[in-house]
Amino acid sequence: QVQLVESGGGLVQAGGSLRLSCAASGSTFSSYGGGWVRQAPGKGREFVAAISRSGVSTRYADSVKGRFTISRDDAKNTVFLQMNNLEPEDTAVYYCALQRLLPIATMTSNYNYWGQGTQVTVSS
Repeated sequence: QVQLVESGGGLVQAGGSLRLSCAASGSTFSSYGGGWVRQAPGKGREFVAAISRSGVSTRYADSVKGRFTISRDDAKNTVFLQMNNLEPEDTAVYYCALQRLLPIATMTSNYNYWGQGTQVTVSS
């Protein structure tokens, strides 16, 4: 019903910034709450950030609060993740995800549509 494509990942030094984009197609984008989830090597998927269907409410993992900002542009069917002051611990594959079960979701199990992921590598 929904297809997601992430972009914007890459290699950056600690303290640098990256902006990830998630382009959605195939359904009514505004009907879905959005989120970003990451998976570091050898670990499970970890919730990073979420934004409500309305775009008014946001939630962040404690590890990224104050450094990352999630936003959405319904006119462009896109969710963004602005990542500032990156740390080596942020190195992971970042996935964009959508769900319509809740207005906003902070658990990875709540999301049912996933992008292919984009690699973010932060060097020390």
